[in-house]
Amino acid sequence: MGDINLITVFLAGAAFFVLGALWYGPLFGKSWRKLVGITAEDMAAGPRPGQNPVWLIMMLCFAFELLIALTLAHQFAMTNPSDRAKMMIAIGYGALLMAPAIGINYLFQMRSSKLFAIDAGYFIAGMAAMGGVFVAFD
Repeated sequence: MGDINLITVFLAGAAFFVLGALWYGPLFGKSWRKLVGITAEDMAAGPRPGQNPVWLIMMLCFAFELLIALTLAHQFAMTNPSDRAKMMIAIGYGALLMAPAIGINYLFQMRSSKLFAIDAGYFIAGMAAMGGVFVAFD
């Protein structure tokens, strides 16, 4: 097994996280909030009793994104792929593993196809961003 560069893992997780801030902020935030039923009043009021505070949500999201980056780094360390293959693997994980998993979940929750497109698109784009970081720094 090859070595895993933890700095690259951190940068890849950070790329996914920053993309999420853009994705669910200026790019698709308004549409996403409407589709999940979050109003401007909800945003202004903050978490209700029993809901997680925003800082905890963000911290856990970043931790999960680091775990995804570590998994991707492990795959790359085990296989030593070319840069092209790194991008194919990263995008493939997003498009062929993560997006279908979200789709299955959304089918049972009877969520809209627009919400699926926003959320699945984020995972595919996020994995592409991670792949790009591994190509650039690994």
